[in-house]
Amino acid sequence: MNKTNHPHDVIVSGIHLDLTPALKAYVHEKMGRLFRHQERIVRVKVELECDRKHDREHKFIAKGHIIIHGPDINATIDAEDCYKAVDLLVDKLDQHLRKRHGLHKDKRNHPHAIEFPDVDLPKAI
Repeated sequence: MNKTNHPHDVIVSGIHLDLTPALKAYVHEKMGRLFRHQERIVRVKVELECDRKHDREHKFIAKGHIIIHGPDINATIDAEDCYKAVDLLVDKLDQHLRKRHGLHKDKRNHPHAIEFPDVDLPKAI
């Protein structure tokens, strides 16, 4: 597995929103935090959307999709500011990655007991 992740590992797209180079660079910089915590990430897709239908003010929705070995991780955040939405999305995705790592570690350290119905083994007291 390659340990160094390149900028092409993050795909940023905008819906009803023009992506500026500064916004793209900000997303790449913030998503780098996820790559530092988990090196097995294959790709991260980020969709930034400006939703004008529900409120008078522009509400920004950030959707994140992490493609990783095993089940993928998805998260959605909405905020009044696009940069704030990206920050909250990174926090939520990082929380999901930490939870997944903890579950994997717990499963590894506490295996389930196996019963053999046809074999007569002494039981531990």
